[in-house]
Amino acid sequence: MIKIAILGFGVVGSGTAEVLTENKKIIEERLGTEYEIKYILDLRDFPESPFADRIVHDFNIILNDPEVTLVAEMMGGSHPAYDFSKACLEAGKSVVTSNKEVVSNFGVELCSIAAKKGVRYLFEASVGGGIPVIRPMQNDLASNKITKVCGILNGTTNYILTKMRDEGASFDSALKEAQKLGYAEANPSADVDGIDAARKIVILAALASGTLIPPKSIHTEGITAITLLDTKVAEALGCSIKLIGQAHIGDSGLTALVSPCMVRKTNPLSRIDDVFNGILIDANMVGEVMFYGPGAGKLPTASAVVADIIDVIAHLDSELKTINWSEAKECDLAPFDEFSIGRVFISKSEIAFPSGVKLEKQIKAEGAVAYLTAPITEKEAEEIKANSEILSCFRII
Repeated sequence: MIKIAILGFGVVGSGTAEVLTENKKIIEERLGTEYEIKYILDLRDFPESPFADRIVHDFNIILNDPEVTLVAEMMGGSHPAYDFSKACLEAGKSVVTSNKEVVSNFGVELCSIAAKKGVRYLFEASVGGGIPVIRPMQNDLASNKITKVCGILNGTTNYILTKMRDEGASFDSALKEAQKLGYAEANPSADVDGIDAARKIVILAALASGTLIPPKSIHTEGITAITLLDTKVAEALGCSIKLIGQAHIGDSGLTALVSPCMVRKTNPLSRIDDVFNGILIDANMVGEVMFYGPGAGKLPTASAVVADIIDVIAHLDSELKTINWSEAKECDLAPFDEFSIGRVFISKSEIAFPSGVKLEKQIKAEGAVAYLTAPITEKEAEEIKANSEILSCFRII
């Protein structure tokens, strides 16, 4: 009998308990073994919950119980989630988590501890909600060199941008609707400022390259400055505006960033709307593969947590290769000023571009002029913005 403890009984924690209970028979049949939820850690009591008798408030009860060999952490935030996860791993307990903040900031250390202790630290639910992407990157694409990861990694911002494009809603009204529907928090900064997507692209970049970049060190832009003019220009150019996390792994090093992009209609990411996520991966042998599905939500995310739980239980007696990441050094990173990509500049007046900049298209829309350039470096883009009256500037993919 496998004894499981759940840390945090919020949306994902309660969803995990629900999946483990509702699908208990089918999961146990597939595993060939039984399990039970022994403890659920939370500051609150849940007297009306069917799991009320398993609620505890003291983490040490879980830590010091040798029967508990598997812990599912869904607390959110860095502390005490990181501290509890580390303590469990050091005590010889496997940990699975949906906590992208902890994984992106402390993944190197926690994976190293898990390897030394012969246990597992898994985090399928930390990126893409219910979309299987981390395990396929580790296993199914293991024979490939991954050169690029690019995706819509935040459902809240994708919902807002879809409303702005399809209904002409302002950013503020679309955000309020997202909050009303429960897609956005009362304080939406982590979503709309790109912080959530940055944590996720850091994890995906680490899986592709073996190098974990501190989330605060990568270039991150949000969507708060996007206007209806921007969405109309995008439509005129045959594009949709999406908040895109992207990582490029090349000979000169690793580049990762998050920013609103104009996504060409020929790119499948342009057709992913509302709260859905999509992730494109370029690999040198298989080519381009795409993962699509619900990027958040109680049961989709809980489904990914339980998938990790099943993985741990199914391989209890196996010696599996553990994740071996390294902390990023300056030499691992490509110079961001040299990162090259096409740009769209929107201005109220004509722009005199430097002689080396090749223009692919120029259009007029809603009283503004939009210019689509061939790939230019970040340094060149900044020089153009500094010397012209630019209303908006987007990378284009």
